[in-house]
Amino acid sequence: MLQLSQDGYAFVYLIATIFFIFGLKGLASPKTALRGNNFAMLGMGLAIVATLVNPAVTSYTWIIAGIVGGAIIGTTVALRIQMTSMPELVAALHSFVGLSAVLVAIGTYMMEVDGLSHKVFDAVFGTEISLGAAIGAITFTGSIIAFGKLKGSLSSSPVIFPGQHILNLVLLLVTIGLCAKFSIDPDMSALITLTVIAFVFGVLIVIPIGSADMPVVVSMLNSYSGWAASATGFTLGNNLLIATGALVGSSGAILSYIMCKAMNRSFISVILGGFGGKAEEASGDKERKPVKSAAAEDAAFLMENASKVIVVPGYGMAVAQAQHALRELYDILLARDIEMKFAIHPVAGRMPGHMNVLLAEADIPYECVEELEEVNGDFSTADVVLVVGANDIVNPAAKTDKSSPLFGMPILDAYRSRQVYILKRSMGSGYSGVDNDLFYYDNASLIFGDAKETCSKIVNALNES
Repeated sequence: MLQLSQDGYAFVYLIATIFFIFGLKGLASPKTALRGNNFAMLGMGLAIVATLVNPAVTSYTWIIAGIVGGAIIGTTVALRIQMTSMPELVAALHSFVGLSAVLVAIGTYMMEVDGLSHKVFDAVFGTEISLGAAIGAITFTGSIIAFGKLKGSLSSSPVIFPGQHILNLVLLLVTIGLCAKFSIDPDMSALITLTVIAFVFGVLIVIPIGSADMPVVVSMLNSYSGWAASATGFTLGNNLLIATGALVGSSGAILSYIMCKAMNRSFISVILGGFGGKAEEASGDKERKPVKSAAAEDAAFLMENASKVIVVPGYGMAVAQAQHALRELYDILLARDIEMKFAIHPVAGRMPGHMNVLLAEADIPYECVEELEEVNGDFSTADVVLVVGANDIVNPAAKTDKSSPLFGMPILDAYRSRQVYILKRSMGSGYSGVDNDLFYYDNASLIFGDAKETCSKIVNALNES
């Protein structure tokens, strides 16, 4: 079997890391996402092969069992998963990384320090093990709570209680103190205690997060999982794991920072789990005007006579799988020289990039898909805005109602257009549980029903006109 020198393995791992960097760069744009994904797969394949031929690997039984078992489970999940369920799948995968870091940390301690190889213990090695266990535990339970909130098994509303921030601070300080103690005195009880406390801390920093802030949580947990993997790399002495974990951790942190800036949120409060639901929810019993309802044919008539149409996709589009019907609508309007754009909010859907992926799946051209900063100035010149299953990201209360949990969050200014049509199944509120003030604007009408069916009716009406 092919074997390399230690420098040779290090060089192969370096090449794999470079492929991972190209992969991340490619994923920055829908146009290059497929190429980026291929680079990442190539890098991972190279890393796996190099690891398998390493002379340090003396038995392949468990490795093969893990690869085969993981391949079967992963392939089955990938084939069956719906795009609407991708956010909770991502959260679940983050939890696996966290749990792996915990198990590796404890297993390494048992083998290297407390058992088989009797490795000489030093403070650096102890710090690597304790940090891997702590970060991994926080990532694991935090991701489990995020999974439950995204899937609907747990309430999406923030869970807040008196003294919550003080308790979180105490748990954080105790965890840091136990990590320091363990690095000096490698006692198993300290390792287990800090791991259990970190498990609890992971729960407490995610339960107060709700409403439109969940996409930032997914991004932040992605960052945590990267740092957990990097800490595991230090524990195992694996340079590739250190580098890739750092890539994931830093890119996730940068993405979270960018999203927080776009949402007018505090980055520090995200890290500490101290945001979401601070303000009292807007009163649901305040006087409201009746909403205006419309038919798909009404929207088709205005679109036929429009010069600019903007579509705002949301989670409801994902649920109804309406993106393909929207592609048909785009083709019809394009053929009639009517400009059509898709406006993407940073937190539309349940995870970063959720709407971009769905629109790309329907082969909607990238050039007509614009982010909040690019498209917001166009709403005032739009003849028709079609809101497809979005709520919080077009709610004017974010600008006008200081009592709203959404207040301060930048929104897509759909209300500035000549006419807004909102596709809804019912009058139910969005993910934040807040009533949408846009429903009651004079230039807004609701079209009730399944978003895919409604879009198809609009398409049919345009074809018949």
